[in-house]
Amino acid sequence: MMRISETVKHLLIINVIMFIGTLAIGGGELFYDWFALRFPQNEGFQLWQILTHMFMHGGWSHLFFNMFALWMFGTPVEQVLGSKRFLFIYFSAGLGAVVLQLLYYYFKFYSGLSLLEEAGFNQVDTLDTLKSGYNMYDTRWKSALTNQQLADFVGVFNSSMVGASGCLMGILAAFGMMNPNAELMLIFLPIPIKAKYFIPGLIALDLISGISGQSIFGYGNVAHFAHVGGALTGFLIMWYWKKNQFNQNRWY
Repeated sequence: MMRISETVKHLLIINVIMFIGTLAIGGGELFYDWFALRFPQNEGFQLWQILTHMFMHGGWSHLFFNMFALWMFGTPVEQVLGSKRFLFIYFSAGLGAVVLQLLYYYFKFYSGLSLLEEAGFNQVDTLDTLKSGYNMYDTRWKSALTNQQLADFVGVFNSSMVGASGCLMGILAAFGMMNPNAELMLIFLPIPIKAKYFIPGLIALDLISGISGQSIFGYGNVAHFAHVGGALTGFLIMWYWKKNQFNQNRWY
């Protein structure tokens, strides 16, 4: 059995503690209000959520699969790169995930807001309505927005991001670049596929799901662009380090 590395072990412990806190304090709602990443236009948004949401999870299965991936891929990556570079990729990927997902959210939100303004609705009044309560909206907005546009507009405003998936996609990308011929497989598709094909394929599925709004595997409420952002960040960092491994530009 693969021996767990120290940094990975500490990350596992923090994630588990945060999940226990979610269950134990305020029925979960209070912890989510504090630490899940809210849409910046929402009054519930706080700067610390950019970091804390990476240690939050929405349920036992969400926690289990992320922690399993952290152990399986994080340990060999840390053993090669060392703890400092491992953590640099881990948190950089998490931030990259936030950036891409929020860009997508801003596009969806301001597309809806622009259509409402064109229809004569005042922006200040619109925002006040959204802030008046969870999933609140003016029924008159249906004259300017389709049902899907309205759902996206209100849903983005009330959205919250949780999970280490963005961080882990960066680690997965790093693992794939270090072990391109390692054979991986999905639990529900037990066919060995080399990492150099498996990981880009997984990212492509996330990209397709994000653009279409329909999850390929049928799971709802997934921040697909966060996965893509995390993987892209991990890839770019590893590519830079490999390109400059004998160069004075190394950060470490």
